[in-house]
Amino acid sequence: MIAHFKDLCLDAADAHRLGAFWAGILDGKLVDTGDGDTRVHPRAASSDAESIWVNTVPEPRTVKTRVHLDLRLADPDPAALLAAGARLVREPDTEIDWWVLADPDGNEFCAFPSEPGSRPRPLALVVDAADPVAQATWWSRVVGGTVETSDDGYARLVDASGFPWDYWIFMPVPERKAVKNRMHWDVGLADPAPTALFEAGATLLRERDDEIDWWILADPEGNEFCAFAPRPTQ
Repeated sequence: MIAHFKDLCLDAADAHRLGAFWAGILDGKLVDTGDGDTRVHPRAASSDAESIWVNTVPEPRTVKTRVHLDLRLADPDPAALLAAGARLVREPDTEIDWWVLADPDGNEFCAFPSEPGSRPRPLALVVDAADPVAQATWWSRVVGGTVETSDDGYARLVDASGFPWDYWIFMPVPERKAVKNRMHWDVGLADPAPTALFEAGATLLRERDDEIDWWILADPEGNEFCAFAPRPTQ
């Protein structure tokens, strides 16, 4: 195992506005990081891996979201999310039994009705992929876990190190990635440098430098992710 799943990051036109929305629908605490960005930490989170860092960026969202969360609702329908500022994109129909919504910045996410005995929370991280099995297999080499496949082309990674939700799903789509993802994930390295990630096939996008203390990399299909060195031990 090369690394563990660390957390999520979400680009925003206004990190305070978008962070407040996600904190509200996830029953989370909104933290002002002091640099124009925010962090959402769900109150019922089992670990910091459930945190979402919301980062202000100058460029607007222009294309379909390739990385999104699936949410388990607190209620039978998403009325509370719509009241909080979400926009309805698609209702359940003969093909899907969930709602597709968009946050105030237009980032799509899926909302599933409540179930007896389950708490409202994120239940899956979903990533568009040209080759879902190859992507899930590559990430299993990085963060461990088991790859499960389905007849309809989906692949999911379960029991990945540090992953806080039920499923990490790679979903087949016909279009290739064209622009920077608005949502990405971070990993914590097992070693002080990402050498093993390079050997596995990751691409370096930006070196650790005087401005950032992490590396920005891309997986084989170009999905950006950040890699953090282990914290020094005393």
